[in-house]
Amino acid sequence: MLRLRPIVLAMSITLAACAQTPHKTTEPAKAAEAAKAVNPFFAASALQYQAPPFDKIHDADYAPAFDEGMKQQLAEVDSIANQADAPTFDNTIVALERTGAVLTRVSKVFFALAQANTDDEIQKIQEDYAPKLAAHQDAIFLNAKLYARVKKLYAERASLGLDAESARLLDRYHLAFVRAGAELTATDQAKLKDLNKEESSLQTAFQQKLLAATKDGALVIDDKSQLAGFSDGDLAAALEAGKARKLDGKYVIALQNTTQQPAHESLTDRKTRERLFKASIDRAEQGDANDTRATIERLAELRVQKANLLGFKTYADYSLADQMAKTPQNAIKLMTGIVPAAVAKAKDEARGMQALVDKQKGGFKLAPWDWQFYSEQVRKEKYELDQNEIKQYFELDNVLKNGVFFAANQLYGLTFKERHDLPVYQSDVRVFEVFDKDGSSMALFYADYFKRDNKSGGAWMDSFVDQNTLLGTHPVVFNVCNFTKPAPGQPALISHDDVITMFHEFGHALHGLFSNVKYPYLAGTNVPRDFVEFPSQFNEHWADEPSVFANYAKHYQTGAPMPATLVEKIKKAGTYGQGFATTEYLGAALLDQAWHSLPADKAKQDVDPFEAQALKRYHVDYALVPPRYRTSYFAHIWGGGYSAGYYAYLWTAVLRDDAFYWFKEHGGMTRANGQRFRDMVLSRGGTEPADELYRAFRGRDPSVEPLLEVRGLKAAKTARSK
Repeated sequence: MLRLRPIVLAMSITLAACAQTPHKTTEPAKAAEAAKAVNPFFAASALQYQAPPFDKIHDADYAPAFDEGMKQQLAEVDSIANQADAPTFDNTIVALERTGAVLTRVSKVFFALAQANTDDEIQKIQEDYAPKLAAHQDAIFLNAKLYARVKKLYAERASLGLDAESARLLDRYHLAFVRAGAELTATDQAKLKDLNKEESSLQTAFQQKLLAATKDGALVIDDKSQLAGFSDGDLAAALEAGKARKLDGKYVIALQNTTQQPAHESLTDRKTRERLFKASIDRAEQGDANDTRATIERLAELRVQKANLLGFKTYADYSLADQMAKTPQNAIKLMTGIVPAAVAKAKDEARGMQALVDKQKGGFKLAPWDWQFYSEQVRKEKYELDQNEIKQYFELDNVLKNGVFFAANQLYGLTFKERHDLPVYQSDVRVFEVFDKDGSSMALFYADYFKRDNKSGGAWMDSFVDQNTLLGTHPVVFNVCNFTKPAPGQPALISHDDVITMFHEFGHALHGLFSNVKYPYLAGTNVPRDFVEFPSQFNEHWADEPSVFANYAKHYQTGAPMPATLVEKIKKAGTYGQGFATTEYLGAALLDQAWHSLPADKAKQDVDPFEAQALKRYHVDYALVPPRYRTSYFAHIWGGGYSAGYYAYLWTAVLRDDAFYWFKEHGGMTRANGQRFRDMVLSRGGTEPADELYRAFRGRDPSVEPLLEVRGLKAAKTARSK
């Protein structure tokens, strides 16, 4: 996942040196100057590539930096808007690209930590500044004089003699102003400002409620026997989690962001599995201060009101208008076209599990909390695969260095050196310097892999500094995950799914690392949502590439490679479980579209009844496979920037598998193929429309057939059509 921050100008008016007006030497002015002198955000970091000086950053620095950053940027924008000279590309568009240095620096760090390492003070600041930042953004996009300059340039764009990237930048700026309400009347702009303030406050409230609800929802176990099936490492980690919460002697299973929990795979006690499942699905529906439903219901209303003001029937129509899909109908058509095959495959998987329950004389009908456990049992019986055995070959550090980094070296020539001299925001965070194929230093990469109670759920990529040649900055990017932290002295053994997550998030990182553009607005991952997940999902394929897999899949104690027989079993089981995985994803993605396709007269809905009706309407109301995220804890769409956009994972999965087939057709994992992908996709940022970038790389529009084949859904689809 790419974490989309609520940073000013949405896509980035960023990173510039701002001239400071001299102050008179009064006492208050001296105090202000002293404050500036010690605030680490008021000047560019002196560390390599302007990496954040985390050893000098304190919670007390954020509010003054936000205040000063907004003040400076508004002064810069007003200067651009009110200048006497006629608008030119340089004095208006490029000038905008140079505004907001302080605000960008503080926003990049603050929102990163608000998600990955928050505390009470950060949450309070986030609460206070969400509406202020929304108002600040409106003050720029709804500045009539500024928009008049942008609009004039856009109208004359054919005669400006701009190069392709500059023309694209002008086009994107004009569209951003229009989508932000610049064409509205003053009355409607005032309404929009109020909606934006309330929406930003509610999104922050949702994030904070969900973080607290997820923490409180953790399962606390007194009796070790209830954790039968846990490995020694799992038990030690659960005991350590209890200790961290001052529950010495108790075992704690912290909740992950998804409906199903990793622990479901191994817990043999059915009652414990049920308790864990119910703790997960009800986490944010306890009727307490952390219940998210009222917040969600209001957000749904606000969003359609905003869309209506901007000329769209629904929020989904508004949201998808500048995406690859263009309309919600196109996104829904792709998803519903796969629903029958996915649900059929899931039901077939369920029949196999029920047969095993009956064979073992279990005496019960399969329930959702049984799925992961019996899926694993069938995997063991049918494919002789044991996840606990597999994990012995996936030690996190080895996967990172000899898997993720190795694949990047084989494809792109990158090398990595761990840096222990650069400060980090939490002791688990690691920093690596990235070197290009010619040995030159090019970027920094931060990795924050372990779950904490003060970290939002899921996994994501973001940046502290974006690449662009206009300002001469290099990329400083990071990945965040939520793997269970082992007890001291124990190895960090992860699942094959976790391995895929590492490759996925590093695919996002590569998109940021390889950015080679002039303008900040178009840098790196500043692309449509339904394209941004393409590089990340594409990178997943290399996790199972034989040469890569053999390099990292080694026993954590002996260093012995995974036996060929075990590797073959993993391959044979490749599409097993895809019915479940695809169905739970489609349930969540279609639920997202259902919420955001509501017209204004139907926007007021009760969460639980609406969710049930929506799942039934799209034929994904399969009780054994609930959505990957229920409405009340669907962070992607209520707090993570993917509202009406969760379909993007399937949309880009089509691109991912189709592009991988291009590699297969042209010699596979070669440096030449990697360079082509880097040059034509990863380095281009948003400098061209996403569909044109893909078409230039592939030579044609994408085909869905490779995805159906990879997921084992092609046979199901064919059988259904006969």
